[in-house]
Amino acid sequence: MAWKRVVTEIGMGTDIRGGGDDNTKAAVRALRDALWHNSLSVAAALGLDVDSMRVEVTIGAPKPDTVDKAAVLAVLPHGTGTVNVVQGGLEIPNDAGTDSTIMASAAAVVRLDLP
Repeated sequence: MAWKRVVTEIGMGTDIRGGGDDNTKAAVRALRDALWHNSLSVAAALGLDVDSMRVEVTIGAPKPDTVDKAAVLAVLPHGTGTVNVVQGGLEIPNDAGTDSTIMASAAAVVRLDLP
């Protein structure tokens, strides 16, 4: 058997008044956006438990080192997962330069152990 990609989900999340410091909030919202628009029935259709899924999450955020990977991973409702955070997303400063909006993107690749 081999771990095969069965689903790729993508999403975007924001923290409107993130001040450039809360990339985690935007990252969590991005993963929720990716996951909450779907109801995966592929595992059950193949006679597998939903917790047998492996989910590889990639987050793109302006300040990747500030993202709490455990908080992002806690969003997954089933299976086991990993989180990789890379440089990406957007930081949009307000006109006064005193605050900014943070945008993060998420990709969740779901794999199942299949023949």
